[in-house]
Amino acid sequence: MSEAHRIDRVLHALSVPTRRAVFERIVRAREITVADLTEGSGVTQGAISQHLKLLKQAGLVAERPDGRKVYYRAAPEGLEPLFDWMSHYGLFWRDRFADLRILLKEIDP
Repeated sequence: MSEAHRIDRVLHALSVPTRRAVFERIVRAREITVADLTEGSGVTQGAISQHLKLLKQAGLVAERPDGRKVYYRAAPEGLEPLFDWMSHYGLFWRDRFADLRILLKEIDP
């Protein structure tokens, strides 16, 4: 899978507010079951499972079976392609803003 495709998957997975909220709950909980994610969320267990499926496909969530339960945890390495892409453009924009500051000082000392 190409780097661009991995970035697209992460962005797609985090583009839905409900799915982003599920991911944030998993991050805060460290490990959590579907039943616990469903409780108090206002979302059906089936919908939570679908959100988890997309988060897993994006590499953002990992699962650990334990008997009849499955525990979900955040997989921070799934965010690496996005961080790498953002840091590349962060350097680009930092340089551009530095150039702009110099130009503005030349125009209006």
